[in-house]
Amino acid sequence: MDAITAHAVLGISAVALGMVLTPGPNMIYLVSRSIVQGRRAGLISLAGVGTGFFVYLAAVTAGIATLFAVVPALYTAIKLAGAAYLLWLAWKAIKPGGAAVFAPQALPEDSPRRLYAMGFLTCLLNPKLAILYISLLPQFVDPSRGHVAEQSLLLGLTQIVIAVTVNGLIAMSAGTIASFFSRRPAWLRVQRYAMGTVLGSLALHIAADRAKAVAA
Repeated sequence: MDAITAHAVLGISAVALGMVLTPGPNMIYLVSRSIVQGRRAGLISLAGVGTGFFVYLAAVTAGIATLFAVVPALYTAIKLAGAAYLLWLAWKAIKPGGAAVFAPQALPEDSPRRLYAMGFLTCLLNPKLAILYISLLPQFVDPSRGHVAEQSLLLGLTQIVIAVTVNGLIAMSAGTIASFFSRRPAWLRVQRYAMGTVLGSLALHIAADRAKAVAA
């Protein structure tokens, strides 16, 4: 039997895509570096961010398996907390007055070593990533299928592939995207509302599934 289902892969992919397209510390840092210092600097910074993803994944993969085995009720609590966080992200995406990520502040140029280190630290200190791995990834782990650590690892790798790919594309094209949005502010609103809708729908779906499970 496969460790994870196609439904779980699609679910974590949707969450990962919604979160990576919602402006946060990683995106702001990568965009700023790419615009100020060039694409190479953006990609070096992305390597540091990617390393941070793997640190989170290694720590949480072992921890989730132990926690779910010892405290099964924690699984339900984590799912509900994750759904609430997705709703909060959805609100942040659609609320008025948000800062434009593609108009970042100027930064001094850094060496490749510092670019990598700052990308790594930005990722580790990113609250979105902490909540993603602690509260959201477990939404798609099914303890009844067994191999909880393996499920967590595969789902985490799916998230990392999506996040690194999308962030890499953004870093490579940050200047062009910034120029595009500066001339078409309406497109920023479209992006925000689309991401808010995706995240809100996922939150409601997760909460509804949990309510059905409790009722059963």
